[in-house]
Amino acid sequence: MTITEPGADAEVLRTRVAELLAASRARSAALTDAVDDAELVAQHSPLMSPLVWDLAHIGSQEELWLVRDVGGRAPLRPEIDGLYDAFQHTRASRVELPLLTPPEARTYVAEVRDKALDVLSRSPLRGRRLVDDGFAFGMIVQHEQQHDETMLATHQLRAGAAVLRADPPPPAVAPPLQRDVLVPAGPFTMGTSTEPWALDNERPAHTVELPAYRIDTAPVTNGEYTAFVAAGGYDDRRWWTDEGWAHRVSAGLVAPRFWERDGGARWWRRRFGVLEPVPDDEPVMHVCFHEAQAYASWAGKRLPTEAEWEKAARFDPATGRSRRYPWGDDQPTPLHANLGQRHLQPAPVGAYPAGASPLGVHQLVGDVWEWTSSGWHPYPGFEAFPYREYSEVFFGAEYRVLRGGSFGTDPAAIRGTFRNWDHPIRRQIFAGFRCARDATAEDLA
Repeated sequence: MTITEPGADAEVLRTRVAELLAASRARSAALTDAVDDAELVAQHSPLMSPLVWDLAHIGSQEELWLVRDVGGRAPLRPEIDGLYDAFQHTRASRVELPLLTPPEARTYVAEVRDKALDVLSRSPLRGRRLVDDGFAFGMIVQHEQQHDETMLATHQLRAGAAVLRADPPPPAVAPPLQRDVLVPAGPFTMGTSTEPWALDNERPAHTVELPAYRIDTAPVTNGEYTAFVAAGGYDDRRWWTDEGWAHRVSAGLVAPRFWERDGGARWWRRRFGVLEPVPDDEPVMHVCFHEAQAYASWAGKRLPTEAEWEKAARFDPATGRSRRYPWGDDQPTPLHANLGQRHLQPAPVGAYPAGASPLGVHQLVGDVWEWTSSGWHPYPGFEAFPYREYSEVFFGAEYRVLRGGSFGTDPAAIRGTFRNWDHPIRRQIFAGFRCARDATAEDLA
């Protein structure tokens, strides 16, 4: 029985929740223990909070939802609620707040966790929507893991020597034989109404009808993107939308973020404090939506819509059903996808043949978040739960949807229905893309 099956045995579920809470806290500790207190309270980029803010915010959300709401316990530190409310203070301003010191933050999150585990031991995990199938606990596991990925992005932005270590990703063992595949026309089920830990923006399941289209079997690689750069793609107005070109000019974009030239033709990248040659066979990363869109135009293609991405990832033409993951309904393993910060970079294209979809599309989960052409909008029948600020307040055309997770995304925080969103100019996130195109008469012959 998996953690996310409806009606899981309460004791089995309670044990698994405790394991996931421990795993998320171990990762948070590793990311914050890797640097000294001075770096924890520093702001490494105006795009990001100080690491110590993220750590205490993790504890604050856990206290609000698990200790106070689910457990009905008295507040531990009500006077700090406003400091760690993400809607009250911008990331750029948080460094000026009277935040908990690193020792205070560590003490606070430990006290919250002790009380949360006591609540877990007493909760029936059913009888109320917030706790049915452990939803509130799953929400907090996902929240902490999402902030861990945010803290990992902050580590990428910090200056100084490398402090994080991880094994290199596996080599390519079975690269896709085709550059793209045909996704047949017809309906498929998008979203979910049955995944117990799915967040409100993933719900409800609904039928979407799509015409036939072709989608790349792998994300665009560094080598492919280098060809766009070498062809003058950043200087050619033809490939950019008006909005994209205006941003390219104002931001002075010439290549993916963290890429540098060595004085010659070779590109290098800075990755968590290490300067290394850009590996041609890995998915390109740290590109914004506008860059992805320009490349796709240059290549004679386009970005997939969010629905096209999900159908390619979940639809099984043999059964007509939508799977939980590209490979099936089983939880991700290291054979399926590059997740969980096991590695500190994307894996080469073809490293995870066991994770391919029934249509032969590779690496849809893990490695890099993938930009889609879709704006951030609710599904038909959307209902905000358990609070409007998770999704509803962000809906609008100013954001673009990303799918699939990255090497920094934990398996507990990703699935075929998971939806991410960000501003189209963001490049500090671990984002890449793949291309799609409309099917032609020749494709359908």
